Amino acid sequence: MDSQLTLNNELRKLVEARMEHTVKGIEDTLRRILEKQEISLKDLKETTKSLENSFNLLSQKWNLEILFTLFLKSTIGFSGLKKILGVNSRTLSDKLKSLKQHGYIERTIEQGPPVRVKYSLTTRGKNTVLLALPLLYYSSSLV
Repeated sequence: MDSQLTLNNELRKLVEARMEHTVKGIEDTLRRILEKQEISLKDLKETTKSLENSFNLLSQKWNLEILFTLFLKSTIGFSGLKKILGVNSRTLSDKLKSLKQHGYIERTIEQGPPVRVKYSLTTRGKNTVLLALPLLYYSSSLV
């Protein structure tokens, strides 16, 4: 148990160091952009609204779970997702349609018989998961 605790502390320190480095890089990039370009309050408001819409979509029940499952499994069929998540078919179908419409996942049809539908992350979906992981880590470390 003690070695597991040490490992967890080492991993926590590594994640914290990488998060700090990443946040500093983002902050530096944003400062450079603001120095070189004139960004109006209207532009900033539109950008914030877009971000708010993304957060609203991702915070809906099942959406992040679907994205994380696809990240871990790479490609998976509808029934596989349903079994892993324990969600009903109607809800899963609605969530997959919404995530596809917003560009987070791809839907591929494999001709059969039987016809199979597979789901995978788009680049946007993969990047979203990678960006959400530090947020989840950070929020869990506050507890």
